[in-house]
Amino acid sequence: MTFQQLKYIIAVAEAGSISKAANELFIAQPSLTSQIHEVENEYNIKLFNRTNKGVVVTPEGEMFLSYARQVLDQVDLLDEKYKNNYTKTLFSVSSQHYSFAVNAFVDVIKKYDNEKYDFSIRETETYEIIDDVSKLKSEIGILYINDFNKNVILKLLDDNDLIYETIFRAKPHVFISKKHPLCNKSSLTFENLENYPYLSFEQGNHNSFYFSEEILSTIKRNKNIKVRDRATLFNLVIGLNGYTVSSGVLDEGLNGSDIISIPLDYDSYMDIITIRRKNVILSNIAEYYLKSLKKYCKEDLWKY
Repeated sequence: MTFQQLKYIIAVAEAGSISKAANELFIAQPSLTSQIHEVENEYNIKLFNRTNKGVVVTPEGEMFLSYARQVLDQVDLLDEKYKNNYTKTLFSVSSQHYSFAVNAFVDVIKKYDNEKYDFSIRETETYEIIDDVSKLKSEIGILYINDFNKNVILKLLDDNDLIYETIFRAKPHVFISKKHPLCNKSSLTFENLENYPYLSFEQGNHNSFYFSEEILSTIKRNKNIKVRDRATLFNLVIGLNGYTVSSGVLDEGLNGSDIISIPLDYDSYMDIITIRRKNVILSNIAEYYLKSLKKYCKEDLWKY
């Protein structure tokens, strides 16, 4: 098998037709068909089912394509770095919406500020975090697990050849405005909160309770608002006397001083974990990021 054959197979999958892909690749259709058959024979798999309207990727073909894309992504990175004298430092992390993840990212930028770099941090949906790390779009992912979602999340990690490490365990806390009518309470119950809007992060096409970023997502609320970014969520927490449920770790520099964290009177927990690809050696930048992340996750530095 060659890299060129992988490119041919991906082109056919995206075009949905061997003839259309052949035209786009400027090669003869019989030659393209032959290349596909060669790979199918080599690995004893069937990549496509032929139909009157073109081709459809088989289930085993879908799995093959996921690996093929990862291989070609890595080849592209090598080409950029060594063929084109690409000298920028690369690093990417995907995370749920946590201030400590951003703080560690800031540390990385400060450490490598004298170099040319392309860094990215994606605060995104739970499923996309797993997908990003699986496809090597990000070296590290950050999310939470607990008794409710653990089996589903860990199976998904295993299916995608990912491993995890627990960074810390947190009890659930409620984020509210410091001017909220409940702001002086030492702890809160769901009964206290039932008349206030509940804010949570949207999960897109994978909007399952198991992928919710907020702990205790199955509890019914009278008033629900979904958002996509942290700034909007906190603005609504302040403007509507809303609330959300999270780890309790706040940073005034990132979230401002208008939000406070109050323990939730409920017997549950959140394990904040990092995920990465199995058998892939982390870069020095990723190792530094993890070290910095653990520093910000020390309990004596948390602001409740």
